[in-house]
Parts: sequence; structure tokens; C-alpha cells
Amino acid sequence: MQRVQGARRWVRRKEARPAEIVAAALQLFSDRGFAATRLEDVATVAGVSKGTVYLYFESKEQLFEAVVREAIAPNIDRAEQMVDAFEGPTPELLRALFQLLGAALETPLTGVMKLLVAESGNFPQLARLYADLVLRRAFRLLERILERGIARGEFRPVDPHTTVPLIMAPVLLLGMWKHSFGAHTDLVLDRRAVLEAHRENLLRGLAADPGGRS
Repeated sequence: MQRVQGARRWVRRKEARPAEIVAAALQLFSDRGFAATRLEDVATVAGVSKGTVYLYFESKEQLFEAVVREAIAPNIDRAEQMVDAFEGPTPELLRALFQLLGAALETPLTGVMKLLVAESGNFPQLARLYADLVLRRAFRLLERILERGIARGEFRPVDPHTTVPLIMAPVLLLGMWKHSFGAHTDLVLDRRAVLEAHRENLLRGLAADPGGRS
């Protein structure tokens, strides 16, 4: 009887298997890195056989691509939709975007940042994949926000292309710190407080009226 119940549970979970495998891979890639993550371990965490993993993903590289496409890229989708629909002042749009960034910093997604910094030298295809699916879109989205603020007279004229890395640098630092110094020393950063400080300093620096308040 137990075998029948187990079989029914297995059938019920069939459609969820790829998502469960991707979620398990995200966690392991974040915790262990790319090289140290084995497909057998992903299968164990996902609660499936190794053969089931290969049924959906031919290689670890393909599984990593699925993690980027299904766990990370949708965050860019949401941000793009928000920017497309937003009708208020651009400083408030930037604040809303920072809320999304703050939420992302509390998830395992930050472990992918650590993975890429540590292992892209040995796996350059991972860096190229992430750049194409995430970074180029994220940079362009931020450029759009800056261009919007400048066109509306809310931001002073700046070069969006060279300003975007200045916006992203503290965010990347917080993500990396979480998995390095923050995890192994008493040098812990308050991610929410640092992100809020960065956001407000950024808005003051961008303000069309430097003496005013955005």
C-alpha cells in the first residue's frame, strides 16, 4: 500500500520536477560554487534520481543556464514591467527599484554573484551567459531610468553609461560580503541600512537641484 501511495505522490510531483531541480541547483551553486556542485547532489536535494536530472538537463552547464533563466532573469522581467508601467516621479521609481534589489539580496541569488566572481576564469561560458541574460538587461534598465529622470528635469545631466556601474557597485558589494566576510567574521554589514544610505546619497547626487531634496 505504501508503494502505491508513493507512486501516486511521484506522479503528482512529475510536473514540478524541473522547478524542484532548478531550486536545488540554485541552493547548491550558491553554497558550494559551480565546480564543487555535482549533479548527484542536486538530485539528492531535489528528491529525485540522478537519471531524472539528466532527463531534463544534459549537463551541469545547461542546469546553470536554467537557474539563470528561471530563478534570476524573472527578477529583471519584474523590474522592466515596473519601469514600463510607472507614471510617477523618477526618484520614486528608483526607490521602488531599490526595494526589489533589497529583496533579492536576501535570497540565494547572491550566491551566484560569488560563484561568477570566483569561477568565471575557469568557466568563462558562465560569465558570458550571465552577462547576456542578466547584466546587459539590468544595465540598460538603469540607463533608461536615468534617461527618464534627465528628460523630465528631475535629474541633472549625467552620462548614464558610466553612472550605472556606480549605482550597482554597492549592491554587488553587499551580495559578495554576505558570502565572504559576513559569513565568516564579525564584520557584518546591515544590508538594508547600507542600501538605503546608498539610495538616498545617489538621489541627492542626481538631483537637478543639488540643494533640494528628491
